[in-house]
Amino acid sequence: MSSLVKDKQYFKFCSYGFLKNLRFFDAFFILFLLDKGLSFTQIGILYAVREILINIFEIPSGIFADSYGRKNSLLASFFFYIFSFLIFYTAHDFWFFLMAFTLYGMADAFRSGTHKAMIMDYLKLNKREKQKVNYYGHTRSCSQKGSAISALLAGLIVFYYGNYNSIFIFSVIPYLLNLFLILSYPKNLNLSTVHKKPKKNLKIGDTLKTFFKIIRQPSVLKIINTSALHTAYQRAIKDYIQPLMLNVALLIPLFVDIEVQKKNGLIIGVIYFIIYLLTSQASKFASLFDQKTKRKTSYITLLYGFFFGIISGIFFVNELWVLSLLTFVGIYIIENIRKPVLTGILADNVPNDILTSILSAQSLWKTIITALIALLMGILADHFGVGAAYAIVSAILLLSTIIANRFTVNLSST
Repeated sequence: MSSLVKDKQYFKFCSYGFLKNLRFFDAFFILFLLDKGLSFTQIGILYAVREILINIFEIPSGIFADSYGRKNSLLASFFFYIFSFLIFYTAHDFWFFLMAFTLYGMADAFRSGTHKAMIMDYLKLNKREKQKVNYYGHTRSCSQKGSAISALLAGLIVFYYGNYNSIFIFSVIPYLLNLFLILSYPKNLNLSTVHKKPKKNLKIGDTLKTFFKIIRQPSVLKIINTSALHTAYQRAIKDYIQPLMLNVALLIPLFVDIEVQKKNGLIIGVIYFIIYLLTSQASKFASLFDQKTKRKTSYITLLYGFFFGIISGIFFVNELWVLSLLTFVGIYIIENIRKPVLTGILADNVPNDILTSILSAQSLWKTIITALIALLMGILADHFGVGAAYAIVSAILLLSTIIANRFTVNLSST
């Protein structure tokens, strides 16, 4: 494995991920919504609406980025994020939250896949394509470190202010900084280096034509599906770790004289900090894991992720909070091993000039699955409890994955 060249742009890529993940509200998102009086079903609806909005804007935003500029797409994304944070700060009922989730979904759509494509293009431009998995693993590791610091700071913010609202205002600051960081990116990363036509001659039709040609390839479709499925699963259920953390926090005999919400905020922040330090190391480990397992990576890790979800749910139902938390963390770790590996595999099979569009197609499929899982999780959590919802959803996905894989193998052998 060749050593990484850690030049100025490398640190910019890392800084982008670090700042992007300073979303202080992430560690308390579901607890914040529950505190506002929303039910799990309403939360599931809001999550599903966000994913549907991403679905609607996903491919158009990817085509926009490939045709008219990736920097412009990212700038639009961060403006949408900032406006959504401000609405979350002031919202008090379901409809205002719906507006905030709508803006958040549009922001995600304009961001998804865009920065990854810029990284892959930068490596191609500098003749370092073979470092894709290792390079992206390192930059993603910085993102996870951002999440770790974010959770710790969020815990301190909740501890100091005694409420969840203030974390949304503080989240605006790193996103403003990222706006200026994106503006400093070199012009040759704004559009794919593969384009030979001048910018004024670029047409969306040209991008669409190449996009549909590539998306019909079975190998590309398989990669998109296997990558999207676990990401959708983790995205839909990840915030449900917060009620679990709340139960763990109540077990810890510290700060007993402090207001309960302040104590819980601080302990949850520390727990999240440890989790994201682990996922940061998992992203760095992705390249070594890929070398050992190669093509088996996607299927094996997919099964392990769903298995951890089932076990976590069983532990939760039996009030074994610490064991439930530990197995739930396994889902986070697996996702951060998978992401760099599967991004590198996809980049090997797709031309760089439409990589953003293909990554957006992958995100499109991911958002469909995420919306369904989020809605199902909310309904099941209200009727049977959060732990049962973990187990049921994970079991459905595990069984359907095994059946689909056997069907595919049998079909290819006939």
